[in-house]
Amino acid sequence: MNNTRELIAQNIVSVIRSMNDPRPVLVTRDPFNVEELAITQFPAVLITSGNEERDTVSMGAGRRQSTINYIIRGFVRGVELDTARNRLIESIEEALDSDRYRDLGVNTVLNSQVTNIDVVERQSPLAEISITFSVTYVFTRGAA
Repeated sequence: MNNTRELIAQNIVSVIRSMNDPRPVLVTRDPFNVEELAITQFPAVLITSGNEERDTVSMGAGRRQSTINYIIRGFVRGVELDTARNRLIESIEEALDSDRYRDLGVNTVLNSQVTNIDVVERQSPLAEISITFSVTYVFTRGAA
């Protein structure tokens, strides 16, 4: 079975892991307690699958279209937190924009883009961002 949702999530993790300046030290899909991370584990990024909307594209062939939101939470620590947070946002967005088809091709992924950025208030020396990354893809019923 071809699980497009999972392939997209794996691609997002891979792209963020290969970022530079700032290069995230910890990139995972497994929840963690940011308060328990060592200073050397920052910047840290948590990626989770979010809500998804689906529509039928073709009745006979069972083709469907879906838009799924992935939530990318980024954490920085130290001084000049606003600058560090802004650099992480820009780097994540630029890295994800490098391939809007998520390495799955235009026949599977129609588009992907950052659709929302939230700054999450935290006590210094931590700063957090939450990026919503929307991916629109097509699949055959029973194959996604």
